[in-house]
Amino acid sequence: MAGTAVVVGGGIGGLAAAIGLRRVGWQVTVVERAAELADVGAAISLHANGLRALDALGVGAEVRAAGRPQRHAGTRTPQGRLLARLDGAALERDLGSPILGVARSVLHRVLRDALPDGVLSIGTEIHTVDAVGDADLVVAADGVASGLRAQLFPGHPGAVYSGSTVLRAITAEEIDPGSDFELTWGRGAEFGHIRLADGRAEWHAVLTAPAGVRYADPLAEMRRRFGGWHQPIPRLLAATDPGAVLHHDIHEIVTPLPAFTAGRVALLGDAAHAMVPNLGQGACQALEDAVTLAAALAAEPGVETALAAYDARRRPRAQAVARAARQAGRLGQRLTNPAAVALRDLALRLSPPSASARVIMRHATWTPPALV
Repeated sequence: MAGTAVVVGGGIGGLAAAIGLRRVGWQVTVVERAAELADVGAAISLHANGLRALDALGVGAEVRAAGRPQRHAGTRTPQGRLLARLDGAALERDLGSPILGVARSVLHRVLRDALPDGVLSIGTEIHTVDAVGDADLVVAADGVASGLRAQLFPGHPGAVYSGSTVLRAITAEEIDPGSDFELTWGRGAEFGHIRLADGRAEWHAVLTAPAGVRYADPLAEMRRRFGGWHQPIPRLLAATDPGAVLHHDIHEIVTPLPAFTAGRVALLGDAAHAMVPNLGQGACQALEDAVTLAAALAAEPGVETALAAYDARRRPRAQAVARAARQAGRLGQRLTNPAAVALRDLALRLSPPSASARVIMRHATWTPPALV
């Protein structure tokens, strides 16, 4: 089966969906509301499932070449005491693929370059399904604040504030943080970094705070909050330009959607299952969505049966991952009680290194359907 599709949203999930649909013979247009593609953003970790999805889309090799495997990782206290170590090399052997750190802008460019000229239309905002026209399929990949989701499920509460806000940036210069990936957990705060292939590093700081809190000088505030934490945290902040710091509140869909489809519309990525980033699975789940949707449309005789198959395959898994991410967040930066923090740290120190690997493998073990 082939037809015409409009993908609303030109982020990672939307571009991946367009690539997948084109690979199975569909004519696709992607509409993105941003007036220009600024290629901004920090970095993400792609787990084995996300990389396998990219392989199925034909762009996995390019993304791997642009990223850096995370083979040395761990979790520490603000004083630098090691709480847990993750053997990324062993995990790579078990899963057949590494965890890969890559700049969002690089991933976005690889996906964008896989589409012919004219497929992506920027500066176009779609508020309703009717505005799309008579396309056979509409893919709602319009993000955490999805307007199409609100139209299709008017009684649903949508995405809500998680209680956490995140500041992040990529350093302006090359820096050796000493490990490929690391998290540091304090009371109501987390600091992490990802080492990138070009020698720079991404850092993020997650704070438990009311929604809407902003700082006149975000970098100065980060230096105030984290300047006394262990190295390389002060060095990462010192290597950052003040204007490079991004600040976003973290929203998630707590009340699961009753369906990822409605009529000729398939919801995908954050529009369907926005989740907190504690498992590093947000982008990976969107990539899974894209491949699964394309495979269903290739295998089924009509859009209706294909979307039913997509919903049946994706909704249980994506919603389970979102629940697990929420639970992981409650044991991490969200803890503020000193006794609870001490108990968590003790539990981490006593846990074998394989415990962290098992958590990752539980969600990263996924085989993409064939795009035929």
